[in-house]
Amino acid sequence: MITTVIFDLDDTLYDEIDYCRSAFGAVADFLADKPGCPPAGCIFETLWKEFISGNHKTTFNAALEQLGIQYDAALIDRLIEVYRNHTPGIKLPQESENILLRLSRKYTLALLTDGFLPAQQLKVRALGIEKYFKCIIYTEQLGREFWKPSPLGYEKILQTLNAKPQNTAFLGDNEKKDFIAPNKLGLSTIRIIRPARIHTEPADRPHAAAQYVIHSISALPPLLEKL
Repeated sequence: MITTVIFDLDDTLYDEIDYCRSAFGAVADFLADKPGCPPAGCIFETLWKEFISGNHKTTFNAALEQLGIQYDAALIDRLIEVYRNHTPGIKLPQESENILLRLSRKYTLALLTDGFLPAQQLKVRALGIEKYFKCIIYTEQLGREFWKPSPLGYEKILQTLNAKPQNTAFLGDNEKKDFIAPNKLGLSTIRIIRPARIHTEPADRPHAAAQYVIHSISALPPLLEKL
């Protein structure tokens, strides 16, 4: 019987692409204030086209080159800082809020999220979800080496909540990293496939795939009842 449910954050409880759109908007506003730069709308459009084309690693460099904006490493670092530290214009989907409220009445809920600390904390605050979780682990606070697929975050939650692996389920989205550790620890692992998800790569190593797959968070409660 499941008594504890651990949630991933990005592309699990909301669409991460909404955060990316908000962050690029903040970067565009920042650049538009600099002398000689195009309007924010033009900058955002260029950034966004580059990002959705699949360039997730050198988006700023490529966009600035297209816009004819001179840059150096210091400017790129500053744009990354603006991206990560902006106040996100994101909202928790009503479906997710309904499920968190429903499950919090029956299960002990926890949140485990990778990513740069200020960004992840600002996301959680913007979504207004702290109230649903008895434990929130930001793996950045444990150390970059303890981001998923490290088991430490999962182990910390189990220890903090005095939960047994066989009574715990984990819901995430990314087969490249989310399910490796909880599978080894003996948790029930569930993958949610959101239509707008960013990470679509399949599992690339044994035991990386989730044990169950759902396509809507509303499918979670009946599945937990069966486990």
